[in-house]
Amino acid sequence: MTEPDQVDCCVVGGGPAGAVVALLLARAGVQVCLLEKHADFLRDFRGDTIHASTLALMTELGLESQFLALPHSTVTTLTALTDDGTYTLADFSRLPGRSGSLMFMPQWHFLDFVTGQAARYPTFELRRNADVVDVERSDGRVRGVVYETPDGTRHTLRSALTIAADGRHSAVRAALGLRSHRFGAPMDVLWFRVSRRESDPSLFARLSTGRMLVLIDRGEYWQLAYLIRKDGYDRVRAQGLDAFRESVGTLAPHLRDRLAEVRSWDDIAMLSVQVDRLRRWFRPGVLLIGDAAHAMSPIGGVGINLAVQDAIAAANRVAGPLVTGDVTQRDLARVQLRRTPPTVLTQLLQRVLQRRVLAVVLTGPGPMKAPGFLRFIDRRPRLQGVVARLVGFGVLPEHVRTPALSPEPSPARAG
Repeated sequence: MTEPDQVDCCVVGGGPAGAVVALLLARAGVQVCLLEKHADFLRDFRGDTIHASTLALMTELGLESQFLALPHSTVTTLTALTDDGTYTLADFSRLPGRSGSLMFMPQWHFLDFVTGQAARYPTFELRRNADVVDVERSDGRVRGVVYETPDGTRHTLRSALTIAADGRHSAVRAALGLRSHRFGAPMDVLWFRVSRRESDPSLFARLSTGRMLVLIDRGEYWQLAYLIRKDGYDRVRAQGLDAFRESVGTLAPHLRDRLAEVRSWDDIAMLSVQVDRLRRWFRPGVLLIGDAAHAMSPIGGVGINLAVQDAIAAANRVAGPLVTGDVTQRDLARVQLRRTPPTVLTQLLQRVLQRRVLAVVLTGPGPMKAPGFLRFIDRRPRLQGVVARLVGFGVLPEHVRTPALSPEPSPARAG
């Protein structure tokens, strides 16, 4: 065990929530250390949806033009194809200004950009290969974390506040013994990719009896999500890879000649879907945000949006107290108080869609007809704009309220 060091705020987890809250705190003059378990951010099949609210964040930070220069793709509508036709669910062109589309950006580009901007401030540090294994406690309060590096050495990082943004399998949450209320989900998701051609039709989702495929345009390739019944992965795998390719080819015939690119089950990543929420997101000295506090369903791709909005709200509330050295439980409670309504409402909507739509799709006996609500929205363009606003901005969008120090280049602290 090495000698402990000290910062104002330790952020655990270099995903969207952790990276954004670290940037905002460093920008406000808080000495912040971001701990990332891996050596880099380069991993497939992480959420890559960039919502209008996240683009608004970049605009508020004066980073919009630099951000839009990163590789990304956009769609203006979300359409679903069922066995009886094509239906439009959301029309982002009805949103104002640059919000008029939904962006998709590989998450490693997003995280590299955000942490790169944070590294311009001398109060920011990113430590990679830092696997948090425990929390540091004294006098009933969390005083920091214990993390392990690849050589097996354990390090202690002490802080006035620890922000856990380390996802649904949060090490901080486990160390504290926090339990969440689980709502269940009827499906799991198999993620994989195949190459894309310019002639490919634009489609977001394909629904058929017992199956559903979501297609995300990543420029040179399609990132595909194949929905299966909950805990049905072993059954799908037992049927064989050829049967899996055939099922995908039936849903998306234009991809059939490329499905041989899925050479083995190693090319397929399985996401066990869960929807849960902590009853209390904080303890003395620690605050949990993003999936660490509330795991979301992949429906609508809104998990990243909720995580980023949590990060903004957290920074708005704790930046000042961290600078003055008097962050309290009341400050942490107010973060949860503000972010609970949008979280509850979003999860409620996801659970309704899971129960009324996805469960029917995955268990339905006959040809898949469009659900009534989808037909209703398809006939009403204004409602398509309402759905686009809910997806793009969410409920109770946040705005940056933290002060801004002048950045100073400090590339040595970025990794």
